[in-house]
Amino acid sequence: MPAWKAIEQAEPEFARRVRTLFDAGRHKTIATRRADGSPRISGIECEFTDGDLRFGSMTGARKGADLMRDPRFAVHGPTFHPEDGKENDWPGEAKIAGRAIPAGPVKTEETSEQPDGEMFIADITEVVITGLNAGATRLVIESWTPERGLRKVERD
Repeated sequence: MPAWKAIEQAEPEFARRVRTLFDAGRHKTIATRRADGSPRISGIECEFTDGDLRFGSMTGARKGADLMRDPRFAVHGPTFHPEDGKENDWPGEAKIAGRAIPAGPVKTEETSEQPDGEMFIADITEVVITGLNAGATRLVIESWTPERGLRKVERD
C-alpha cells in the first residue's frame, strides 16, 4: 500500500509542495462513486499523520457508504484562483487519488460510547500538482504514481 510516506521518501520536494498546497486551507473536496456508479463530490477534512493521509466520514454519511462499497476516491486540495496580473504568484493546486482503506471508528469525544464515523487511510495511486510555468504562459502538470515515479508535462 503506497502510504504518504512513500511519496515523501521518493520525492521529498514534490511531497513538501503538495503538503503546502493541502495545508493552505482546512476544507477539501472528495470524489466518490455512488451505488449506481455516478460521481459524488463532498466536502472533507484530511490530515497527514504518521506517514499516512487520513480522512473520516461521519456516521451515516453517504461518502463513507460509497467508500465502503467502492474504495476509489480523489481528493482535491483547497483552490485559489490566479489573480489577473499576478498569475506568477498562483501556487497551483494539488490532488491525491487512490483507495480508501478502513482504519476503524472515529470518536470525537472521549466520553462518547458510539463512534462518530469511520476513519480511512489513503492507499495512494496518484498525486498531482497543477500550476503555471515561470512566465504564466503554460499549464504545468506534475504527477507521481508508484509505477512510474514523478513526471512533468507542460501544455499550452
